[in-house]
Order: sequence, then structure tokens, then C-alpha cells
Amino acid sequence: MAQITPQMLTDSRSRISAEQMECISGAAMQELDDEALGWFSRRLPWGSYGMLARASISANSLEVALKRWCRHHALIADDITLQLSISADSASLSIAEQRDLGPLREFCLVSVLRNIHGLACWLIDSRIPLQGAQFPFRAPAHSDFYRILFSGPTQFDSMVAAIHFDARYLALPLRRDEMALQQMLQRALPLTVLQYRRDRLLPTRVRQALISHPLQSRSAEELAALLHVSARTLHRQLKEKGTSLQALKDEVRQSRARDLLLRTVRPIKQVAEAVGFQNEKSFIRAFRSWVGQSPAEFRQAARG
Repeated sequence: MAQITPQMLTDSRSRISAEQMECISGAAMQELDDEALGWFSRRLPWGSYGMLARASISANSLEVALKRWCRHHALIADDITLQLSISADSASLSIAEQRDLGPLREFCLVSVLRNIHGLACWLIDSRIPLQGAQFPFRAPAHSDFYRILFSGPTQFDSMVAAIHFDARYLALPLRRDEMALQQMLQRALPLTVLQYRRDRLLPTRVRQALISHPLQSRSAEELAALLHVSARTLHRQLKEKGTSLQALKDEVRQSRARDLLLRTVRPIKQVAEAVGFQNEKSFIRAFRSWVGQSPAEFRQAARG
């Protein structure tokens, strides 16, 4: 079925594909009639997580959907408590352990967070990059693989298990219906294994990074590292959204330049440096292409 040979089971260097993981996990869940695969003190019969998804899919935003998921999860498994919290611009999904999870603790905490993260991405049809993940146990020998499961930095020996992401994703509306849910539930496991491709908030996140970290986002590679994607992925996804990195850079630079010209008396040379130009002449040329005036003409006209 999963085509995992006995030799693979005895070789610590062996790896299986996402499809093989889906196959063997699905078979185990049905054989045990437990979608939690033994994590909790009572079984979660086949269809339990589908029931939670149905309870969430009618929500008008991702925030409402996730809060429903956390609340309803406690009804089927009281061994853990899930909580969505928002602080400033960051949102967190955390797990409070209500009992000793035993030898399956790591598997449980990792799987529960991957499940809810994968579902959240699917509900809004968007990749939700993680700002970080944390776990309340020592880094295991296979800790390098956490970089595959959780984008952003992973911290061990924390107080609780949690993932953190940009809170702006919570305001996005759900883009799935009952028919889509029926199809997804036939092959739900890839959502917990594979990273979602599309990021609907990427242009917004790029603008914010350019504004907040001007010195760390001068090149595509530096900016991509801040956003936890590759430079190639960054360019491709921006193209899919009908824009480009250069266009967003120009947009941010123009807005910043206008603000400095109107609100300060800085010399043009200092304004040019502040918005990321190496010399005054290239800034004047770029500014004229943006607004049809030189910086000095723009400042003079605005001040009457």
C-alpha cells in the first residue's frame, strides 16, 4: 500500500515521501478508528476532524474559524487545550497540556499544530508564513527537520507549544464551501505535510518589510530571508499577484520621499540617502519619473 520495505524500517537514513506518509497514516487511522493515532486518552473516531472543519467553514473570517476550531477541539479531546491569541501585529496558536501525553508527546504537539496551520491555509486559500514555532521539550536529534515543517525559527525548551504568524491573515475571509470541504477530506493529510504555495498577503508583507527594515531589505535575497522564502519564490509569487519587487520598492520609496520632502527641511541629498539611493542625481531622475517633477519642484509647489 505505502510501499515501505522492511529494509527501510531498519535503516535510520531512510526517508518516505509525503504520499507514503499520507497512505500509512490514513491506513493506521482507519485500522485503529482513531484520527489522533493514540495521542489522547480516548480515541477520536474516523471523521472527528472533519466534523470540526464543518463547524468552522461557515465562519466569516479566519479568526472566527480558528476560534471555533479551538473551542470545539476541547469537546472531543480534553487532554489538551488550544488557544488563539493576538498581541500587537502577531497571532499565536498555542497548546496547553492538561495531562501527561507520554511517549507520543512530540508527535502529538507537532501534528496538532501542523494540522491547524494546514487547515488555516486551506480555508483562506493562502500560504500563512510562520514567524516562528516553539516547543516545550529539548531539541530532538532530528531537529533539523523542523525547518521543513515550520517556516521561521523554531525554539525548544519553551513553556508551551505554539506557532506565531502575522495577525493580518486573521481578517481574510474563508474561500471554501461545503463541496470543497468534501473533496478536501478525501485527501486531507497533504495539508499537514506540504507547504501552501500561494500567499495572498505577500505584497503587503513586502511593503511592510521594506518600510520596517530598509537596511536589511536592499536585495531580493535579503528581503526573501526576512520573509522566510527563497528569492525565486518571492519573485514568482509577486508576479502571480500582478506586481514586482521593483514596483513595490518604488512605491515605498516614493511614499517615503514625498513624506520627507513635505514634512522636513532636509536637503535633497539627505532625502535621497534616506530612501535608499546612492546619489542625488539618480534620486532626482527617479522622482521625476514618479511624479513628473523634481524633488525641489515638488516641495516648492506643495508649500506654495
